[in-house]
Amino acid sequence: MDNENNTKSIKDIMQLVMKKNKLEKGIEELDVTDAWKQVMGNGVWTYTSSLKLVNGNLTVFLKSAALREELSYGTEKIITMLNQYLKKEIVQKVRLM
Repeated sequence: MDNENNTKSIKDIMQLVMKKNKLEKGIEELDVTDAWKQVMGNGVWTYTSSLKLVNGNLTVFLKSAALREELSYGTEKIITMLNQYLKKEIVQKVRLM
């Protein structure tokens, strides 16, 4: 019986770890969305239709081609500012669409 309890316990722990990892990714995306809004300000936020974070790559969908062009010159600075706001290195690349 002890062996069955240990196996079940390990299974439960593995399920918790899997759930935690999925949850962390969702939380990071929410954190990055908040960081984008705070760092870039309401002016840029107004023209942002959506954000998507996958494996450190942040894709930002903008409603304005002119704004997209303007921001494209400062993507490295944007990455730095976002990661400083988040207090960890989450964003590695920014794509403006």
